[in-house]
Amino acid sequence: MKVAKTAKTNAARLLDSLEIAYELREYEVDPEDLSAIAVARKIGLPAEQVFKTLLTRTTGGEHLFAVIPGDCELDLKKLATAAEVKKVELASLKDVEPLTGYVRGGVTVMAARTEFPAFVDETIELHEVVSISAGLRGVQLLMSPADYLRATGGKLSDLTKILHSVAGSEARG
Repeated sequence: MKVAKTAKTNAARLLDSLEIAYELREYEVDPEDLSAIAVARKIGLPAEQVFKTLLTRTTGGEHLFAVIPGDCELDLKKLATAAEVKKVELASLKDVEPLTGYVRGGVTVMAARTEFPAFVDETIELHEVVSISAGLRGVQLLMSPADYLRATGGKLSDLTKILHSVAGSEARG
């Protein structure tokens, strides 16, 4: 993939250092709709190929990343099982930026301020190319799932339930 002439993010720099091919794709940000479904529309990919990154917290106080398709909802029980913990909840929105260095709508596992274990929905392997946040609202990284997993050390797991209503989608990615 060819790298566009978009300003480099820390996530893109990490991929460069790992010699991983990617494409940066920009889109216009609507602060009222930061959903992965809206991003998918703007970058011309199906929502199931645009993965959102959510920060979660275990009952033991540890944080985990959950990376799921944009057309799905995180199943917290499945994540807890995958992480071998009793319970997981979405992290407080006020904690996201201090812990990750990224703002809502721009969270990515790569080059986060603090490294947390990453769990990636197993459906990522169904696609030749996936899109994930480049660490900045308005910029996505397109890359192969295998390269994403290599860059993040993400553990493949069944993490999702299908969204029944777009209006009920999560807002912490």
